[in-house]
Amino acid sequence: MEFTPARPRRASRLLASVLAAVVASAAPTGVVAQDAAQPAATTKKQADAVLIKIGYIRWDEPRVTLSLIDMPYPDDGYSGALLGIEDNNTTGKFTKQSFELVTKGVETAEAALAALDELAAAGISYVLLDLPTDVLLAVADAPAAKDRLLFNVSNKDERIREEDCRVNVVHIAPSYSMLADGLAQYLVWKKWSRWFLISGSLPQDKLWAEALKRAAGRFGAEIVEEREYTATDTARRTDTGHVQVQRQLPVFTQDAAEHDVVITADESEIFATYVPFRTWDAKPVAGSSGLKPSAWDPSHEQWGAYQMQNRFFDLNRRGMRERDINAWTAVRIVGEAATRAKSGEPSKIIEYINGPDLAIAAFKGQKLTIRNWNHQLRQPILLVDGRSTASVSPQEGFLHEKTELDTLGYDEPETKCSF
Repeated sequence: MEFTPARPRRASRLLASVLAAVVASAAPTGVVAQDAAQPAATTKKQADAVLIKIGYIRWDEPRVTLSLIDMPYPDDGYSGALLGIEDNNTTGKFTKQSFELVTKGVETAEAALAALDELAAAGISYVLLDLPTDVLLAVADAPAAKDRLLFNVSNKDERIREEDCRVNVVHIAPSYSMLADGLAQYLVWKKWSRWFLISGSLPQDKLWAEALKRAAGRFGAEIVEEREYTATDTARRTDTGHVQVQRQLPVFTQDAAEHDVVITADESEIFATYVPFRTWDAKPVAGSSGLKPSAWDPSHEQWGAYQMQNRFFDLNRRGMRERDINAWTAVRIVGEAATRAKSGEPSKIIEYINGPDLAIAAFKGQKLTIRNWNHQLRQPILLVDGRSTASVSPQEGFLHEKTELDTLGYDEPETKCSF
């Protein structure tokens, strides 16, 4: 069969995105101006438009990644939210509504609570949260959170969706179980059902590992062996780091039970990036490295995502990442609800978001909706390798009586959430 080349891409733009990532990684994190009320990315407001403000509280403690390519940008998440504001204002020209973003960068729980108080005092009823689990719960339980709607745009912890769920929190970010189920479906479809699981020793690593083990049992895969990488730090920046890793990883993975794929659970960014191409046996790697499940990736281009990626790049000179799309989606949900409810009243907008009619288009092939039992946004999971999108779950053949999206994560009969 003859190979027909795809249409030309803007290669220079993609190359520039990669170079921008490397350059930006050298910049200090958390330098985006706090209290930045609607930077210049928005459209001009109409004099008679109803103003709808959206807050954003972001945890600005420095995050260090193994790969320089993955280092966080100072505007991580904020840029996605601003693009959502711009899109909302495009529609708002016709509905006489205008939107603004107010950001707060925090590094402590006390600062997060104070930020919420400030946003509430400014009359802001919708707040995006990029916070650790305990801080997120403290914010959701604060008096200032009453009658407001909060959007979790980064936290994957199952607990805040299940036994510690809150009725005033909508989870835009997919949970660990959704990501694990999306990956498991593809690996089982590929008939790579024997897994050699390597997990880190820190708490977040264990949460991710548990989700992967649950997914294996759910879809018919088998964990043939599990090993724990006990180091809690790594020589990521030393001149001899690659030499140490090149010698250690093959020995660490030697004599494993016969397996089809190596699965890494390393939320703490200690070892997983080093696993591909360094295992004792020549096996594919998935999980926290290799083939990774994700809400978004700069390589995603189907269902109109190519145009979305270009728009984001034109504004920010970099690729769009998970926090960006999650923040964009949260902002667009508020905008869509305001349009459909034909009102700027917070009570009516929140009622619409929590109701059965909300559906948001987010460049993933189908409309996304919110699960009424734990307020998790239903969404497909991308399976990416850092260069391309290999597949998208749910996979063909994994059926559900209502929607195949509910094969990802905890379904209604399984939930521990009770509002």
